[in-house]
Formats: sequence, structure tokens, C-alpha cells
Amino acid sequence: MRQNHYSTKQLENPLQRRLKREKQVFSKISFWRFSGNVLMTFCLLGLTAASGPEMKTKEVTLRIGIVQRFGEQPTAKLQLEPSKGDRLKLKFKIGNNTQTLLTQNPVQLETVMQALPQPAVEEVVLLGTYRTYETAEDSAQSWRNQGIKVEIAQPERWQVWAKRDVYNTPLLRRLLLQSLDAAGKKTVSLETKILSQVPRVSWVVNGKRYSQNSLEISTNKNLIRVNQSEKPGNARLYAGKMNLQPNAYGTYTLVNEVPLETYLRGVVPYEIGTNAPTAAMEAQAILARTYVLRNLRRFAIDDYQLCADTHCQVYYGLNGVAPNTDKAIAATKGMVLTYQNQLVDALYSSTTGGVTASFSDVWNGEDRPYLRPVVDASMNIWDLSRQNLADEKNFQKFINLKKGFNESEWDLFRWRKETNLEDITKGLQKFLRVKNSPYSKFKTIQAMAIVKRSPSGRILELAVKTEIGTFTLHKDEVRSAFFAPTSTLFYLEPLNRGQSSLWGYAFIGGGLGHGVGLSQTGAQNLAKVGWPSPKILQFYYPGTQIKILSNEIQF
Repeated sequence: MRQNHYSTKQLENPLQRRLKREKQVFSKISFWRFSGNVLMTFCLLGLTAASGPEMKTKEVTLRIGIVQRFGEQPTAKLQLEPSKGDRLKLKFKIGNNTQTLLTQNPVQLETVMQALPQPAVEEVVLLGTYRTYETAEDSAQSWRNQGIKVEIAQPERWQVWAKRDVYNTPLLRRLLLQSLDAAGKKTVSLETKILSQVPRVSWVVNGKRYSQNSLEISTNKNLIRVNQSEKPGNARLYAGKMNLQPNAYGTYTLVNEVPLETYLRGVVPYEIGTNAPTAAMEAQAILARTYVLRNLRRFAIDDYQLCADTHCQVYYGLNGVAPNTDKAIAATKGMVLTYQNQLVDALYSSTTGGVTASFSDVWNGEDRPYLRPVVDASMNIWDLSRQNLADEKNFQKFINLKKGFNESEWDLFRWRKETNLEDITKGLQKFLRVKNSPYSKFKTIQAMAIVKRSPSGRILELAVKTEIGTFTLHKDEVRSAFFAPTSTLFYLEPLNRGQSSLWGYAFIGGGLGHGVGLSQTGAQNLAKVGWPSPKILQFYYPGTQIKILSNEIQF
């Protein structure tokens, strides 16, 4: 789910982009201190054409990191441009004085590597690396329960760090590392980097170059075009204000301050598509609104609230707005999905593969009562109470069914991918190195087997036997460890390919993504057969209620 540029035509079919996360090994990183307060402000701006239920609270203004790590490349460039007839207002501090610049011209932010007077040592105690925020969050809570102060970071993959302003000296960090090592926490590491240079941002206005770490950007019309490429057609139009600010990784983040309902105009077209049925669009709007409000503290380490790609939910500004998505947002204005007066964990994915998953099927942590296995079909074609998918025979029978489901016509509803042992080995070794696992040194896979499934058929444990021992992959680790499967809803078939020894494995399964909560593909099918948005949401999140956002709802 990394950031890519999409054409307007591609907006009509965005589901294939959902949850395609790159399986990369992150490079070691450097860190900047940060201001850790999460901003929550309120304003009366909203979707200007919206009409709908009156909210009981003022609208939330969000802080979305639209360019998360500007300066990763030594000569990064980022262009900001006002709309026609408007001008940019740039505000920054020089010492104790605030300076403001006005210009009708585009402004290009640039970074260059600046040499430090003397090398600087920056380090952090890395407690774990994870595929998803949900897994990192559960790990962070586990460390807190052991009395260790932590923070969640995302230099590339999600990580849990020992809190830097608590373990703020080399001695404290090493004492912590020694105590954890003595307690058997062998995967904890001290990540150290010696810096001789750092990225420095600068820009030119009226022939004069400025270089400050923080910059506020606004316009009279509250519209700013942002372009990360050399091609003018790739510029994205955003409403609201911008802030360029340092992050925890030695680079910068461009943060968009945008009203909630306006933010949804940049989410719904990219998440569900502009050609989806109205009821599916309305369900997506309610979920997107609920999701962002429940996740306001996700990027507290970097002083913003949510990212703009599918690690959160896709937000690409106003380029893709359409009358029908705007209408769905307006019709559901202020509506959120709740359970016992609390915002639900509004998880959703592209395709479930025919059955939704419980929260604990994919991640560690407490189950949500409203996130439980549901056969993704409008008709009763499989009885989970009688044919539990934790049973391998039942599961293989289920995964070979292809008709009667909400997603049956979707390309990724069912798939088979064959991979040789060499490629499987490379992927596993890469994953284990990221996890700092002692098994990363293995050379040969002798066998693989699924040890345990959940009632929804998701893999809970997958064992890999090697020449140095057997290790077990758990839950969503499976998707990180292998390149082939696009979900954890699959079974393995050993392949010989006419040779006496094992050649590789076929991964035979269904779905794209974690499969928890609403299926965007399934919701569209239900809408096509006449289901309204409340019925669709009740189907995927049993026992929940749609409510108007108010002070009574906890978030």
C-alpha cells in the first residue's frame, strides 16, 4: 500500500490497490526529537454543498500526513502552488521573530544534505517490528503492562520503540537492553546511527532563499496544489492548510489540516470508486468517518493523526471528487458506526474471500464483539456453526467453492500461486532479518505445514521446518513472510514438478487483505441487489448502530 499516482480513470476501480503493502526491509534510520501533542481543533467549515442531519458538535479538523518522509532522497523536491487568482502565504520563525511571505507563484521545497560540524550519534531501543499498526499497538500495550514506556513509530514498517524522552541517555538505553536480554527478550536491539550530515529543507521566494525546519502554508481560498514529481499533471489539490514539520526519522512531514467532511471527499472516491452503487458509497463514507475519528492518536510520535495511504485509508485530496460520492458523503453527514456508544474499530478490506474474519484471527488483542466471522453472501450457502472452517477438510472444501458469494465475479476472490523453494526461502529470510530472529540464518526449507486455523479459516499458526530448527509464523506474519498469498485464507499444496525432491508449494486461497469487517467488493454486490447502507453495515458489523456524531459518543 505504498503511495502511487493514479489517473482519474483508475479511480473507477480502486479496490485492487487496497492493502498491497510492499514487503521491504527497512534501512536503519535516524531520529529527530519531536513535539508529541496531538492537535485537535474545531471549525465550522464543512462540505459546502452538504445537506443532512445536523451534528451536535462542531466539526473536527484533522491533521493528515500527506507526504510522510520528505527528504529521504538526498535531493527531494516538492512543489506547492495556489489556485488561479490566489496566493500562497508562508509563515515561519527566524529566532524569536515570525516572518510571513506572500507569493502568487509556485514555491518549490528542496532538500539538500547539510554537513554537521561534528558527527552526531542517534539511537533508539527497538522493541519490535510489525506489518500493521494493530499488531504494533498490541505489542506496545504488552510492554506498557511490563512497566516499560514506549511509543509507536513508522519509519517504514511499524515499530515499537522504548520511549526516547524516558530512556534518553546511552547508559539508560543500554541498561534497558541488558535487562531485557537477561529476561529472554532476544529480538530487542539497539539501533545506532552516526550522522555526518542531515537533510535540510529550503525554498526561494522573490529571489531570496530561506531555510527553516518548520513552515506553515495557507491561501485565501483554502486550496493548495501539491506535486511530488516533475510532471504538472501529477499535482493533487488539497483543501485547508499545510504544515511542513520535522518528524522522528530525521526527515520532514507535510501535514494537511483539513475539516473532517472535506477530508472524506478525498477518501471515498479512492476507497470505493466513483461508479459504486449509492448504498455502498454511503456505507464507505460512514466507515471512513468512523475510522479516522477512532485513530486520531496513531501518529502521535510525529505530531499528526493519520497517514494518507492504505496503512490508514487512502486520501488523495480533491482531484477525484465526483457528484455521486459528494452526495453520499452529504447524505451521511456526521454519521458514525457505534457499539455501546463507542466508535467501532471500522476495519474494512477489498475482498474477504467469502468469509469475514474476527479481529483476533489476524492480530493479537481483544476481540471486538461486532467483528466476527460472517459468510459473505446474500444467501445461506455455508453454515459455519456446522462446518467450522478451523477444520482443514471443511476449509479446503469451502475455498474450492466459487459461486453464490458476493465476491464471486471478482478476480481475486479465488487464486492459486505456485512458488519454488528458492523464492520462498528468500522471502522468509528477509522477513526474519527484519524481525531480528535467530532463524534468519537458515538455508534450507525441509517442510511447511498449517498447524492451526481460526473458525473463519484464517491461518493462526504455520510451521516451517529448516535444517536449524522449526519456527512458527503467527496470524498476519504469514502475509509478511511470503510473497505469494494476498491473504491468510489459503492452504498449502507441496509440489514436486516431476523431480524426486520438493520443488515448492502452491498457495491456494481467496481474498485480498485482512478480511476483517466490510468487504468493499461484497458491499457493492449487496447494494446492487437492493440492500440499503444500514443493512449492509449491520451485515458486516452485527450489533452495531449508526449514530450522529455527538458528545455522547466516546472517541
